[in-house]
Amino acid sequence: MRIVGLAEAKAQLSALLEAVEMGDEVVITRRGQPVARLVREIPAPVEEAPTPWLERLRRFHDHQAPFPGDAVALVGELRRDRG
Repeated sequence: MRIVGLAEAKAQLSALLEAVEMGDEVVITRRGQPVARLVREIPAPVEEAPTPWLERLRRFHDHQAPFPGDAVALVGELRRDRG
């Protein structure tokens, strides 16, 4: 694990990222106190691709019960009730 100050991290960011890519861990400090940790990104498993939002919306809609009445009549009734 490598510990660097903020000024050094700014000046050497590319080199620090290369070290992280190689598996090193970098802690960035401000006034001697640790404030951030750079670690290598772990890629998400490729085998399970996220479901597109539209397909998720369609599946949600398919599981909803149909509206039992007339939407126009319901809106009219709500407006009358509000006065």
